[in-house]
Amino acid sequence: MRKIEIYRDTFLIFLRGLLMGSADVIPGVSGGTMALITGIYQRLVHAISQINANFLLAALKGDFGKSKEELLKWDFNLFIPLLLGIGLAVLTMSKIMTLMLTVYTATTYAFFFGLILASAGFVYKHVDELNLKNILFLVVGFVFAILFVGLNPVQANHTLPVIFLSGMVAICAMILPGISGAFILLLLNQYEYMLAALNQLKFVDIITFGVGAVIGILSFSRILNYLLEHHKSITMAFLVGLMVGTLRLPYQKITTSMDSVIPVIMAAAIGFILVIVLEKQFEKYHLHWED
Repeated sequence: MRKIEIYRDTFLIFLRGLLMGSADVIPGVSGGTMALITGIYQRLVHAISQINANFLLAALKGDFGKSKEELLKWDFNLFIPLLLGIGLAVLTMSKIMTLMLTVYTATTYAFFFGLILASAGFVYKHVDELNLKNILFLVVGFVFAILFVGLNPVQANHTLPVIFLSGMVAICAMILPGISGAFILLLLNQYEYMLAALNQLKFVDIITFGVGAVIGILSFSRILNYLLEHHKSITMAFLVGLMVGTLRLPYQKITTSMDSVIPVIMAAAIGFILVIVLEKQFEKYHLHWED
């Protein structure tokens, strides 16, 4: 019976990885939001924050006992199936997203709109109360997102240092509910280039981006873990504001590319309902870092 539970939990973590990876390649939708909806967010952030270079330093000194001790602190039961799911989804969805954003622009962004709107409602449930401080952080998040989304894409090149820095910045956004790492890449003029790199398997670009992402997430996760442990309510209020503010992006894309309103409304409704269904399905399988 215990083995069945382990296999079930491993599969559910893999499924969460698929959802997170799919979200991470969508401009406007955050993998962090999917992690929160599926109940794995706090465990994930805490697990990442526990990773450091101590095991490598110990190994270089020849202290393999200490190295093994440090390595055993890593949550491999979480990381292995989750990363497999994320990797598979990113490789698959990069091809699908290229097609959808080109051919079905309005309905695709309408679907994103519904996803983000429902996700904002879900994150709001994690705000303890609507007091003045939480409202202030919500408004700050909203204003920041509105201004941020209104920025014009940076005309950056695609050199390896730029790709490396893009990976560092985008991964921080990917783990935050409300901020889309794919949208960050859009602003940095790297989104379509990295999609093409994935589709064409340009390993140098992919590895450079990946190294930047690893360094970025290891640094940022410690800050985020501290905020979630000590200032969770105001952090969530800020994220709700961010998510509502980022609706400006899909709204602009919809209004400039829409041919018919009915498919747009249907796509938005499907996105909204999908989040609610996912929340209900994963509600009993929430994986907290205290487990």
